[in-house]
Amino acid sequence: MTKSLFTHLECALCGKEHSKEKVNTVCENAECRGILSAQYDFSRNTLTKEELKNRPATLWRYKEFLPVSDERNIVSLGEGFTPILQLNNLGEHTRGKQVLLKDESNEPTGSFKSRGLSVAVSKSRELGVRELVIPTAGNAGGALAAYSARAGLKAHVFMPELTPRAFKAEARLFGANVTEVDGNISDCGKLANALAAENGWFDVSTLKEPYRLEGKKTMGYEIAEQLNWTLPDVILYPTGGGTGIIGIWKAFGELEQLGWIGGKRPRMVAVQSDSCNGIHLAFQNNETTSTFKDNGFTVANGLRVPKPYADRVILQVLRESGGNSVSVSDAGILAALKELASREGLLPAPEGAALWHAYKALSQSGWIKDGETALLLNTGSGYKYLDNIEE
Repeated sequence: MTKSLFTHLECALCGKEHSKEKVNTVCENAECRGILSAQYDFSRNTLTKEELKNRPATLWRYKEFLPVSDERNIVSLGEGFTPILQLNNLGEHTRGKQVLLKDESNEPTGSFKSRGLSVAVSKSRELGVRELVIPTAGNAGGALAAYSARAGLKAHVFMPELTPRAFKAEARLFGANVTEVDGNISDCGKLANALAAENGWFDVSTLKEPYRLEGKKTMGYEIAEQLNWTLPDVILYPTGGGTGIIGIWKAFGELEQLGWIGGKRPRMVAVQSDSCNGIHLAFQNNETTSTFKDNGFTVANGLRVPKPYADRVILQVLRESGGNSVSVSDAGILAALKELASREGLLPAPEGAALWHAYKALSQSGWIKDGETALLLNTGSGYKYLDNIEE
């Protein structure tokens, strides 16, 4: 049986080590409370890049570099290894550049949240957790509900009342206990956290537990493998909670430790909605943390995160990579979505559509240069958002 190389958890801010044998949330250092990052002993790795070709096309092809110790605890619905498509019909915007889109709408629950929740639920089961709770803008709640159902665990989901109906129905059909909250995801988080403490549920809020990050990092592994172990020059990522942007960056560091890629890195771009663009404002103002920012409804529900828990780490990744940030209006998001749908036959989530608007802005300004390859990471399916986008 293949063994995971997982050794321990480490705080991303202060470096304090935490045991992998207990249920962890964030750093135990009261002055820090930073996110925890899984660490691996890559010196013991015997897997080669070539051997991956014979493995199933799911994220669990990288199981040595994921935190589940016993494969019998893996909870899978076939998530991962989503396609990378080239945009072919928008030449007036892509001429002189290669523009790729990794399409997470093909995931089992219709979004990239399948990755994080597959790994988090698997590890929760391994650690003996029986009930889980999550605040969500939509997709994460459905994913937790689906993987909990698969694992025989109980899920509690808290989502804003303004969330499109498809997300609520999905979570309820998967057997979750769904609570609608008059407010944003931060309000959902406060209520979920209080009830978790009262009832002994394990809170899998974004980056307040270590293992959703490990599922999301597999997007970075796949990008490298699917592009023949080269990396694009630029990666644009819709940034709400920011798990994906941190996870992808982590993956590239791990792949270099494995000797599978060199030291070249993409410039990472955080794309936000004008409604909740605290990361964008902090980056542009050269600040190390973001401030709470919520201007209300946005068609991109997943971007309505007023202050990400890992704001310091997100901003650190943007600066380490020589990256950038872009803020997009709802009008810009909807125009981009319609352009991708009518010209490329793609119906991305509004969060993913925001990337196309951002790409055009960065290309026109010359920040993305001729001859460069840019990859847009569409995080989910537009079909779930028809309440927001249908005319």
